[in-house]
Amino acid sequence: MKMQKKQFRIGILAKELAVEKFVIRFWEKEFNIKSGRSIGGQRYYTTQDVALFKKIKELLYEKKFTIAGAKEALLDKNAKVVGSTRTTLHNTKSTQITKEELLHIRDTLYKLQKLL
Repeated sequence: MKMQKKQFRIGILAKELAVEKFVIRFWEKEFNIKSGRSIGGQRYYTTQDVALFKKIKELLYEKKFTIAGAKEALLDKNAKVVGSTRTTLHNTKSTQITKEELLHIRDTLYKLQKLL
């Protein structure tokens, strides 16, 4: 179902995203999204809001980002977005650990384990 209007109520948005309305309200709170309100107080969303919610859903559901990672990805336009169950964001200027450093860390952990 494609949405053609310029303003969408929460039920229509929820159907478009295939999520429950409470999920949208939760995302509004977590991502500090201010929805418009009708005279009667009902939420409505613009096409830009719809695009933002789709991006949030992609980051959380498909790329397996945490809420914090999704927030960071939305803020950092220069970051390379990488989905993973453990990593939420890899900046293009990320620091890489060398094999020698990993071996040193492993040896240190073995020594600590023996002390315990």
